[in-house]
Amino acid sequence: MNARKLKNKRKKFRDSKLPDKKKRLGISLKFDPLGRAAQAKGIVTKKIQKEAKQPNSAMRKCCRVQLIKSGKEVTAFIPGNLAQKFVDEHDEVIIERIGGKQGRTKGDLSGVRFHVTKVNDQPLSRLWTGKIEKGRR
Repeated sequence: MNARKLKNKRKKFRDSKLPDKKKRLGISLKFDPLGRAAQAKGIVTKKIQKEAKQPNSAMRKCCRVQLIKSGKEVTAFIPGNLAQKFVDEHDEVIIERIGGKQGRTKGDLSGVRFHVTKVNDQPLSRLWTGKIEKGRR
């Protein structure tokens, strides 16, 4: 009798913790553009600059990417010094999660959850360091 009462009480208050509710209902998976995948391929629709949150005042270089598998459009950060020169519109890029705390946005970029790793099947880090040249498509 007493154990059942305690069990039911716990069940009632279980939804008050939001991460538990999201996990049980599968909400984060349902609305995740990548689904269960770690990376996704997409086409760059346009290059943009996002303003960093206070107290920083930098313009972070980002791009809008339309994912091939789902058709959803997401914003992806372009990491690296002057790396935005190597990402053009209609380029094929591979994006992955930034992975800040709790898997959300990292640092002072609000609403940006992904970053570009490859451009036209070539690593972005090797492009902007000058080790390889950008491939033709």
